[in-house]
Amino acid sequence: MESIGEARESRGALSWVARDGRTSSLARHPFRWVLAKQIFDLTCSLVLLLLVAPLLAAVALAVRLSSPGPILFVQSRIGKDGKAFSMYKLRTMYAGSDMGSDVEIHRAYVRALINGVAEPSDGAFKLTDDPRVTPLGRVLRRFSLDELPQLFNVLKAEMSLVGPRPPLLYEVELYSAREHARLAVSPGLTGLWQISGRSELTFQQMVDLDLDYIQRWSVWLDLKILFVTPLAVIKGRGAC
Repeated sequence: MESIGEARESRGALSWVARDGRTSSLARHPFRWVLAKQIFDLTCSLVLLLLVAPLLAAVALAVRLSSPGPILFVQSRIGKDGKAFSMYKLRTMYAGSDMGSDVEIHRAYVRALINGVAEPSDGAFKLTDDPRVTPLGRVLRRFSLDELPQLFNVLKAEMSLVGPRPPLLYEVELYSAREHARLAVSPGLTGLWQISGRSELTFQQMVDLDLDYIQRWSVWLDLKILFVTPLAVIKGRGAC
């Protein structure tokens, strides 16, 4: 897939340049920080995969036995510099639910969310009582267990442990230049949005947090977010 934009550096500043020429200025981080983040991601994702391997195997078996269909759900997402990649998740929906009219329902809600006209349900900006989700899938989403396979995306350098969530293509197609700036860094397993309420926040609040993260990024900020993430998962605020 063709990239939908790119990050460019000029005169000590970093800007996101969308394919249509729109730009949004960003902070510039020292190369040694970026390298440290990459080494940290690679090392920690490998260690975490070894630690959670028994849990991942048990949950994968539960998915296989809970309903017909594959264990993994592979979906195209948009990553750093607008490049598409295949994101891995444990399947939480009935097989075939990502096609046809079901996709149009989600696409319509995403459009309303980005345009600021989506109504919250039970205090959250998300599709509630989604018939596509299996009973086991609701539990996996509640505790973010379905996202464990994304550690492999981190190992492949397609994602980071910390960063903005990876959007869908039809979501990015609705972005303004400011929102495109989220794509200047690698998407993450967790981030400021995930520890601040997730779906309880509006789309623009999520963008604000992502851009704030990009501007203020440091190794210490990543460590702080990773430290707080387990507690946020247990609390389940805004969990999908």
